Amino acid sequence: MSKSSVRSVLRLAMVSALVAVTVSLVSIPAANAAGICPGAGQAPVLVARIPGAALEGVTVDPAGRLYTTDIVTGRLYRVDRPGARAIPVATVPGGNGGGALAWTPDGTLLVGYGADPRVLVGDAIRAASIAKFNPATRRLTPFVGGLSAANGLAVAANGVTYATNDFGSLIGRVFPNGAVQADWASLPSANGAVLGNDDSYLYVSRTFVNPGVSRIPLRNPGAPQSLVTFGGGDVIAAADGLTLDSRNRPIVPTDISGEILRVTGPNQFCALASGLPGSSVVTYGRGGAGFSDGRLFRAGFDGDIYEIPGGFDPNARTAAP
Repeated sequence: MSKSSVRSVLRLAMVSALVAVTVSLVSIPAANAAGICPGAGQAPVLVARIPGAALEGVTVDPAGRLYTTDIVTGRLYRVDRPGARAIPVATVPGGNGGGALAWTPDGTLLVGYGADPRVLVGDAIRAASIAKFNPATRRLTPFVGGLSAANGLAVAANGVTYATNDFGSLIGRVFPNGAVQADWASLPSANGAVLGNDDSYLYVSRTFVNPGVSRIPLRNPGAPQSLVTFGGGDVIAAADGLTLDSRNRPIVPTDISGEILRVTGPNQFCALASGLPGSSVVTYGRGGAGFSDGRLFRAGFDGDIYEIPGGFDPNARTAAP
């Protein structure tokens, strides 16, 4: 399948899903309107651009270098510092569908792939996979398959990985030895994934079905807890790849409305930035240089990476075990 046809199918799938969501969820009570967060609202700052790419995953290594995936070509890119050119460092098997990124306890970068039209039936065919990338050697090695999708990835301190599918319901669990439990939990349209600072909860955004943010107790995955349910005009915001600030508050980008939101309490949220349609994922930086500690970055389907000044949190870091 060509790059253009992959992109077209994914866009068509997203539009169709959003129409269905809008029709079926008009009765959901509206959450609070997204006012500007205190001290936020500054204009986003463009820090990198990858023309023609549709960025799906993003993270930062201990040296402050940013990594991101292209859902169209399947390439993994590295950007050494804000303003630097993006360097392709690997390509996932199959050459398209680059997905989420997450670090393991030993510093290996996990790269999800299979984020292509198969995610529409991912719960049935489980065609998604995860590869391991060694940043020192630039070697990418297939790790596991059999997942519904890998739109979101999160790794606990014990090395267990969790993988989500925004077009399905299954959340998979992968053990360090490669054993896969594709149906560890079920939550319709769980997308971005991040673990709380004590690994008690897996936080996920809900994109197309009952849009909002939930957290799932790792010890009781059958009892997810909704933190925010979007209603009214926010129902088609399309929450995507989230992260947490230093107070375990979810920071959520929206594909459609182009906002970067902070969840501040039960059914309460505010905007750190706006005017960024196609926002797919956010991460905090890491290290003392480059994409550094405390700084919040957004990547999007437009191929652009922005810093979000209103999200600065000196104690926040890239999600890592």
